[in-house]
Amino acid sequence: MAKTYRVAVIGRTGKGNYGHGIDTVWSALPNVDVLAVADEHEVGLKTALPRTKAKTAYADYREMLDKERPEIVGIGPRWVDCHHELSVAAAEFGCHVFMEKPFTPTLVQADNVIRVYEMRHLKLALAHQTRQCPVTHLVKKLIASGEIGQLLEMRGRGKEDHRGGGEDLWVLGSHILDLMRFFAGDPADCHAVVTQSGHPVTKADVVEGNEGLGPIAGDTITARYAFPNSVAGHFASYRKQGGSPSRFGLQLLGSKGVIEVFTGYAEPAWILRDSSWSPGRSGAKWQKITSNGIDQPETITARGLDGGNVAAVKDLMESIEQDRQPLCSMYDGRASVEMILAVYESHRVGRTVPLPLKTRENPLSLMT
Repeated sequence: MAKTYRVAVIGRTGKGNYGHGIDTVWSALPNVDVLAVADEHEVGLKTALPRTKAKTAYADYREMLDKERPEIVGIGPRWVDCHHELSVAAAEFGCHVFMEKPFTPTLVQADNVIRVYEMRHLKLALAHQTRQCPVTHLVKKLIASGEIGQLLEMRGRGKEDHRGGGEDLWVLGSHILDLMRFFAGDPADCHAVVTQSGHPVTKADVVEGNEGLGPIAGDTITARYAFPNSVAGHFASYRKQGGSPSRFGLQLLGSKGVIEVFTGYAEPAWILRDSSWSPGRSGAKWQKITSNGIDQPETITARGLDGGNVAAVKDLMESIEQDRQPLCSMYDGRASVEMILAVYESHRVGRTVPLPLKTRENPLSLMT
């Protein structure tokens, strides 16, 4: 990539901050000129300037976009309530975007962002770093080659800490649901049950979520999705029931074995060649999967969020130059939000709901 990209960063100290390295990834790339950083918080802006290695600081992000005219904007806040506003503003100034997930709190907003970016032929990439990982792509090839036979079902769980249930579904479940789609395609429908303290969630149980999520509910969530080729996908989160080590990840269960995938960049996956899925009975052993294959050493040195963000930004730049969608695009972001909101819509109407959803608002706001 010989081209040098003009980049600006937007953060909101105290209201989502700068996400997981969305502010610092740019300085790791030689073909980036970090023009400016914007943050309405005075102290946060002062500390962000040297951290991002930006040349200029702005309290008003619109003023920054107007004066600096960047080609790419890093939208950092974890809080999702500003994602629609910031991404639309970036598009109005002709900017491509790398953004923290989740995408938007409603499908109305997601639809609008996509419409705005399509009209301007711009790219938007989301920070689902696991999609960028070569291990993840190798696992997909192993499944396609029949390494675990026919894929039968997928089982995913959140972190199931104090956020278990609704918040876990949004903040961490979005990673798992995105991986389900990566491996199995778009789901056709969803059936889910949401409970609070043992009873089905009602309007009285709906609260305003943390991190600008909007209405959320439930300390226990169980959901089933129907994927192509009769693959069943399951997601569950029970508050304060997380394991140690954590169960946060995705199991891919096939007719000849199991593969476990965990979130992160260059994290190993694991394969169990056992059609019974029961190593205690079969004596089969779990084997590590790296980017180089089964039981091969890992040679990737840039790991974790830093490595994943660099890979995502490089992919975004290549998608701009090749006029293709990023590996985790705005369409993928909308799809994961749709799977999340389908949980609540299914619970609200008490039946299986088809995807895409007809309801584009948060279904919890429609509960009576």
